[in-house]
This record gives sequence, C-alpha cells and structure tokens, in this order.
Amino acid sequence: MATIGDVAKYAGVSRSTVSHALSGKRPISLETRQRISEAIVALQYTANAGAKALATSKTSTLGLIVPYTPAEFAPARMQYVMIVSETARELGFDVLMVTDFDGRAGIKRVTDSSRVDGVILLNVTRHDERIGSVLAAAKPGVLIGLADDNAALDSVDLDFAAAGRSMVRHLAERGHRRVIFVTLPTEMFLQDLGYVWRLHESVIDEAQTAGLALTVVHDAADPKDRMRVLAGALDATPDATALLVHSVGALIDLPVLLSQRRISVPRDLSVVGLFGDEFGAMFALPYTAVEPSPEVVVSRAVHLVAERIEDPSRPVVQELLAPLMVDRGSTREV
Repeated sequence: MATIGDVAKYAGVSRSTVSHALSGKRPISLETRQRISEAIVALQYTANAGAKALATSKTSTLGLIVPYTPAEFAPARMQYVMIVSETARELGFDVLMVTDFDGRAGIKRVTDSSRVDGVILLNVTRHDERIGSVLAAAKPGVLIGLADDNAALDSVDLDFAAAGRSMVRHLAERGHRRVIFVTLPTEMFLQDLGYVWRLHESVIDEAQTAGLALTVVHDAADPKDRMRVLAGALDATPDATALLVHSVGALIDLPVLLSQRRISVPRDLSVVGLFGDEFGAMFALPYTAVEPSPEVVVSRAVHLVAERIEDPSRPVVQELLAPLMVDRGSTREV
C-alpha cells in the first residue's frame, strides 16, 4: 500500500507539501497540485478523505460565511448554523465556518486554497459585497437572504416583507389603532442587513395604509438594557393596545416585565411577534407569531448549493418562503 512518502517521492515534492495539499491548510501551486494528484492516482493512494478529495478535485466541504454580529440575538443565529451543519452532513458534506466580520477575506482564503466545494452566506446585506468575492472565486454559492443587486447567485429566504404586512394586518383586523413596534437594535440596521430592513419597512408602510398609529422602538443591543427599553416604550405609549415585536430577545424578556406590571395578555395588551415554533417552545413563548421556518429555508439553501456543485450550469434559483402566522391566542379584538 502506498504511503504519503511514496506520493511525495513520485511527485518530486516533500512530504509536508503533500500533507498541505491534502489538508488545504496552505496554498499550493496548480502545477504542484497536478503532480501530486497524478501521483495519488498512479499509486492508488487512498488512505484518507483528503487524498480522495485532491484526486477528484472535491473536498466534500462547504464554507459557511457567517460574520459575527454582537447586536444579533445569538441563539437565533446559532439555530441557523446548526441546521446548515445537520443538512450538510445528511448530504455528505462537512462544514467549515468562517466568522470574519467582512467575509470577503474569508471567502478568498477558503476558496483560493481549494478547501471548500461551495459557500453559503448568512447575514446577507442589501448590497452584499461578498457576492463579488464568490463570483470571482468561481465557486458555487448560495445566499440565505436576499440582496437587492444579486442576479447571479442562488438565494432563499423567508419573505420578510410579507411577514411584516401580515403582522400589521393581523392587528388591524382586530381593531387595534395604537401599536408599539419593537424592532431590532440600531446596530443591525447600520449593518444594512436585508431581512431587518425588509420587515421594518413593510411594517411601517402597512401601518400607514391601515391607519395605525405606530410607535417605533429599537431594542437594546446589550441584553442588560432590554427591560429598560421595553418599560420605557410602555410608559411612553400608555394608550397602546398592542405590541408588534421583531426582536426575539425582547419577546423573551417581555413576560417578566408584563408580570411585574400585572399586564395580562391579551386582555390588557395584544402581542404578535416573529419566531420559530421550536424556538418558542424552548423559551415558553405563548405569543401569536409569524413562523420563519428556518428548517425549510436553510435545508433548501444547502440543497441548492449541493445541486450547483453537481450542475454549475443550471438556472439561478431565487426563492421567498411565504410567511405562516401561528395563532397562539395572544391577540384580541378591541
């Protein structure tokens, strides 16, 4: 049975060069990689997955580009990361997570060294500069989210604009006319995150159309300040009959605040939000909410990039998942 030393001797390189080529940890010239690949085939060296990957030009690894965002509610984001990992594993892929805030350098790093077969982008911005990096790398890519100027990469997401409209209509149809909208922290708007802006703008537009008086309150980036922000919103708008909440962190803190103030939902205040059923069960959130269906969105995205790896020429797919409202009895007619 051939050893890594045999491959190195056949290719005329050092053992360490073969090792780096198999692991992808260091860039190797195309010529050298070709010689090593020929040696692997000739000697039938298949002692590990790395050798097989080099010989077939496939790594069976996907890059997950997810910039760290301190203002984001971490458990919600990690739910997406876990679903990516689980779905990829079902399809025979490992996942290499890249957390560079910018993302472009990370994409270049993992694609230049041929460490991944394709990439998945999370935290997509409205004008996402990472798209150009994926296209320049000539590696398949998919966005979990929508970018305004993307026509070249596959993308899939919840229709957050439709979600915002459905939340407002749910309250308007029940006679609510004074609503507090607890949106996400200001820092997330400054990052130009697409889903943040799409829901926010649709809520404001639909409220104007429906004749609702909307008080917009940004959740606090620091969890220690959330209760203060919520309390301030209730104090500033005592005639509000409903809360419309995009921030999951605020929803988790809300039951404690309402209990302290002896406010009953929905008798005294209606509440509608946006969170997944599984996530809501984890934190015992009894609120009517739009279901973002992360399992459906993320699974579809992973399948799309896997399909693109197998068939690079197929048409670009861009999908929006229709929102589903789950009524848990936290709103009433007024």
